[in-house]
Amino acid sequence: MKAYGVNELRRMFLDFFESKGHLKMKSFSLVPHNDNSLLIINSGMAPLKPYFTGQEIPPRRRVTTCQKCVRTGDIENVGKTARHLTFFEMLGNFSFGDYFKHEAIAWSWEFLTQVVGMDPERLYPSIYCEDDEAFEIWTKEIGVPEEKITRFYRDENGKCDNFWEHGAGPCGPCSEIYYDRGIKYGCGKPDCKVGCDCDRFMEVWNNVFTQFDNDGHGNYTELAQKNIDTGMGLERLAVVVQDVDSVFDIDTMKAIRDRICQIAGVEYQKDEAKDVSIRLITDHIRSSTFMISDGIMPSNEGRGYVLRRLIRRAARHGRLLGIEGKFLASLSQTVIDECKDGYPELEEKQAFILNVLTQEEDKFDKTIDQGLSILNEMEEEMKKAGVCELPGENAFKLYDTYGFPLDLTEEILSEKGFGVDQAGFGACMEKQKEQARKARKVTNYMGADVTVYESIDPAITTEFVGYDRLKHDSRITVLTTETELVEALTDGQTGTVIVEETPFYATMGGQNGDTGTIVTADGSFEVKETIHLLGGKVGHIGKVTKGMLKVGDTVSLTVDAKRRADTCKNHSATHLLQKALREVLGTHVEQNGSYVDGERLRFDFSHFAPMTPEEIRKVEELVNEQIAENLPVVTQIMTLEEAKQTGAMALFGEKYGEKVRVVKMGDFSTELCGGTHVANTGAITAFKIVSENGVAAGVRRIEALTGNGVFAYYRNLEQTLEEACRILKTSPAALVEKCEHVTAQVKALSSENESLKSKAAKEALGNVMDSVVEIKGVKLLAASVDNVDMNGLRELGDQLKEKLGEGVVVLLSNQAGKVNIIAMVTDAPLKDGAHAGNLIKGIASLVGGGGGGRPNMAQAGGKNPAGIPAAIAEAAKVLETQLS
Repeated sequence: MKAYGVNELRRMFLDFFESKGHLKMKSFSLVPHNDNSLLIINSGMAPLKPYFTGQEIPPRRRVTTCQKCVRTGDIENVGKTARHLTFFEMLGNFSFGDYFKHEAIAWSWEFLTQVVGMDPERLYPSIYCEDDEAFEIWTKEIGVPEEKITRFYRDENGKCDNFWEHGAGPCGPCSEIYYDRGIKYGCGKPDCKVGCDCDRFMEVWNNVFTQFDNDGHGNYTELAQKNIDTGMGLERLAVVVQDVDSVFDIDTMKAIRDRICQIAGVEYQKDEAKDVSIRLITDHIRSSTFMISDGIMPSNEGRGYVLRRLIRRAARHGRLLGIEGKFLASLSQTVIDECKDGYPELEEKQAFILNVLTQEEDKFDKTIDQGLSILNEMEEEMKKAGVCELPGENAFKLYDTYGFPLDLTEEILSEKGFGVDQAGFGACMEKQKEQARKARKVTNYMGADVTVYESIDPAITTEFVGYDRLKHDSRITVLTTETELVEALTDGQTGTVIVEETPFYATMGGQNGDTGTIVTADGSFEVKETIHLLGGKVGHIGKVTKGMLKVGDTVSLTVDAKRRADTCKNHSATHLLQKALREVLGTHVEQNGSYVDGERLRFDFSHFAPMTPEEIRKVEELVNEQIAENLPVVTQIMTLEEAKQTGAMALFGEKYGEKVRVVKMGDFSTELCGGTHVANTGAITAFKIVSENGVAAGVRRIEALTGNGVFAYYRNLEQTLEEACRILKTSPAALVEKCEHVTAQVKALSSENESLKSKAAKEALGNVMDSVVEIKGVKLLAASVDNVDMNGLRELGDQLKEKLGEGVVVLLSNQAGKVNIIAMVTDAPLKDGAHAGNLIKGIASLVGGGGGGRPNMAQAGGKNPAGIPAAIAEAAKVLETQLS
């Protein structure tokens, strides 16, 4: 995978979705427009809410953006972790009632694997526990193995991270994609997997499927018009693509980080306290620069207060790094240089941005000195009163008025033997937040969605004439763009054409709609989708490829003959399949849904157990026998009662009119159906079931291929077989035997490798039994060994525990710059108070890590190998405090 830069990735994403028919829109301002529920835009979809609610009609039903966002909910963590940011860019593709799960999932996978070049083997999708449709798409359409898909379930409070909802209103499941960054970023736990808190499995994409309506009481109904709200953090994507440790190491942010180090005369990753300041300034100067460019000015309320707080926190940490004088404007110049590729307005407003930062930094220089003076007065008052704790309201006054974060106040006071009433400070903070919440107006996320089709005269209808013809002349009655009714569509415009009569079959009854062309004397229109509209209208959705189409024009409509023929094969095969299932499995089999297009067929049916391989084989054979019989396919129009007398199968729960269409295939199958079919079953050519699985309780799903799809399926199998034989240097006849041999060989080598690693670890330790010390009568063996992973440490610990008898074993290992730690306690020390989990907690911080575990065994990881000797020494002190 190529290490693309941030600016490259942004362009690649937007260009990709533009190629998928999305309107590429520039980022909206950080200042929300007509939305009192937000202070600042904090997500990719936030500016698009009017399009989802129906308050505004979107410029196109498919939109893609890279939205600048600011979130300050966990500002106190910024700098302290490698993840937290206040400013970030959110890449997003959105569908306002256009495409849904199939396209969203397929395009997310296509972009990551084919455009960015991620290894599919390292990608792990997640789904909401009940979203079997997404599961089927991932496994059957994308081809992800079932075991690589994680289902997330609701907790005891009914909440689930993989189900998006915001009170009453539209909501729906999510499907994320995680990237396995490898063991080096993991926690070392044996059960490390998707969902673990460590950095190994990183979420890079989140598909949100707005599918249901929540009545506010936990009752969900399907939405008639479903939406897609998907996206991913650009910085997070860059971390994965560039294979760096954190967002602060990606190219654009590293440039800012390096500039800070240059100004301060410090080196990154040499001092953790300084690193916190470097990371915080890197983030805050980005937020400040973008906020100012969007017209937000520093103040003591609202958005201005957020900006002021960010600027002053950055300025204070500059002082902690030893920077003398003003530096934020100079640093902002680096931000502008790194980000102007995607945001040219930064360069246009450069002078204004730098001036605002300079003035605010001047004010803070005066404020911080005044704040220190007031803090000195508070100290004198505490001395006189004989108290050693600063009241919470005073600490909050310093924080709120003079920009003193609590940790700065605590640090200054601790040097003089004073503390701070943290509970009182927290109460003041919560009171301010509550006041802010009350002052902010609350609005619902979504409402009704209005489409342009609702504006069409209800008297206008379309007659379908395509059962026996694929070409027909008619007259245009309605033209629409995606937002309005129009009199004409011109070259390059997308829209919908409605005519009096059409040979195009509109999506219905599980059959996908036709595609093709509409031609007039002055122009041509490519039909990409054909849909049913209310009132008996058929919409031909597509794009003008030449000239102009006008209402009233006479047009020639031509259906894509090959695609229609392939769809007919799949649809007719579905009828044969249903009858074959009833013969093989029993008459309890009823259709529960279907989908057919030119590529494949999908058939859902009632059955309460997985089909056996033998049952699948029998069904396949029965269908192929009827194909070979070349049965005539005859259609008749009759009353519903007459149709029932012929034995025609109807869909359970389906509403039929007075007249129905009956499709009969020889004496084998008779069904009510409004779709299109082959003239005889021989045209289907061949039938192959490619999958059978459950989709709900008592409902199974078959996916199958016909005609050329079957031949392509076997060609792919042959190619896979040939490739496997090439890799294993064998013939197809000997492939199974060869695989068994290689598997046995790998197993033997793995076992040998583990033995060698164990032996090497023992040799590296040397005679550690000489290092055993007694702490209050308990034997302690604390030692280090190089380059041993967590599994190796556990095995080594078990062996040393046996040699030790009763006692405590603590082992640390420096493995490629990461620290692995393990602690084990035998029964006797446990009774005396020894606790492995607490022992780990007591020493892990010395190696830049954390962890814990059970009383008898615990493990942890760290990032500072230099602290290993100190941790070994500290182990004895911690154990001594534990023992009674």
